[in-house]
Amino acid sequence: MATTFLKKAAKTPESETDNARSVVTEMLATIERGGETAVRDYALSLDKWAGDIVMSPEAIAERTRGIPQAIKDDIAFAAGQVRRFAEAQRASVTDFAIEISPGLTLGQKLVPVNTAGCYVPTGRYAHIASAYMSVATAKASGVQTVVACSAPYRGEGIHPHVLHAMQVAGADIILCLGGVQAIAAMTFGLFTGRKADIIVGPGNKYVAEAKRMLFGKVGIDVFAGPSEVAVIADETADPLIVATDLVGQAEHGHESPAWLITSSRQVADEVARLIPDLIGTLPPTARDAAGAAWRDYGEIVLCDTREEMVRVSDEYACEHLEVHCADLAWWHENLTNYGSLFLGEETNVAFGDKVSGPNHILPTKFAARYSAGLSAHKFLKPLTWQKMTREACRTAAPVSARISRLEGMEAHARTSDVRMAKYAPGANVDLGAPVEV
Repeated sequence: MATTFLKKAAKTPESETDNARSVVTEMLATIERGGETAVRDYALSLDKWAGDIVMSPEAIAERTRGIPQAIKDDIAFAAGQVRRFAEAQRASVTDFAIEISPGLTLGQKLVPVNTAGCYVPTGRYAHIASAYMSVATAKASGVQTVVACSAPYRGEGIHPHVLHAMQVAGADIILCLGGVQAIAAMTFGLFTGRKADIIVGPGNKYVAEAKRMLFGKVGIDVFAGPSEVAVIADETADPLIVATDLVGQAEHGHESPAWLITSSRQVADEVARLIPDLIGTLPPTARDAAGAAWRDYGEIVLCDTREEMVRVSDEYACEHLEVHCADLAWWHENLTNYGSLFLGEETNVAFGDKVSGPNHILPTKFAARYSAGLSAHKFLKPLTWQKMTREACRTAAPVSARISRLEGMEAHARTSDVRMAKYAPGANVDLGAPVEV
């Protein structure tokens, strides 16, 4: 088997992280010292926003008043798809109890986190879908308080469509706040008095770095980087559709990788020919982003066999993985590392990003090797519990005592001793040799 790079990326997602790390470190330290005042200062200097941070119902109503009904209907439909899928995910895991041995009952209770912070990016584009992807999923999971944040759009408050999507999805508190300062505010409970237990949602490299650095003080969904797409294509693929889908994701930003993995030299050559022309027809903002992304991060990998294509794809562990090949069931069975899988040319990443139902907040930068995207499960804690009868305790306690003493943990062992003395006085039971040192 052989792999040939017909186009190799000049950069990797790690190429641009050092500057972000130093900037975020300073900002987080400033916010920890200065609290809400520091956050307001950053909102003014970075986003030119001096208005209210916490949006009142009246302010929300005023900001969204002019949205046409057709747009509201589309957002309601898409949010409903996401909510129903998340509800099905929630229903797929349940509380249970099992008497694992006579008198010993163990169980699992699924408890949602109390407060979730949902970050919705607004920069080059107004990410309407990210609002319902995060907020609706959290609410479907049973989260009591959802705090949603998004930056002012062009200095005029949260984009009305994003704001409406947050509201439709069920956000309890909405903050007009973006970037590192938003992540810090949700982590520390600024402006709301409710510290987030988990923060979810996509963002730029500064937002991603803030989440990474604050992880531990707060839970996060995934270690995120720039959006990624890979297309696996054999000789049956339509080069125009493949090229269009690669460009469709490259417009996310200058650092968004787009990869083609193919066994067909003809498909590879035609896709390579088409992509510059497709980028050239885009409007300026998208053309600039997609052009840089394809130039610096785009790759075309030619493989001999479909097994080799699977191996390469699993090494990339791409966020979004499309398969344009014959025998889709084989690919579904054999691929293992991806954020979300799109089988056949009839579906694509844009459908998944906006309206299909599965979440579009997904692992990047190889994290799909060990983690999955945002789901109802991310907001749930499978908490274990146990209880036992005194008869069961008399069975478990001697074993626990002996193992504890083998480990050298005398105080642990004595929690068994005291119970045996109470529940089985006078019993001649081996509790292990007491620890002397």
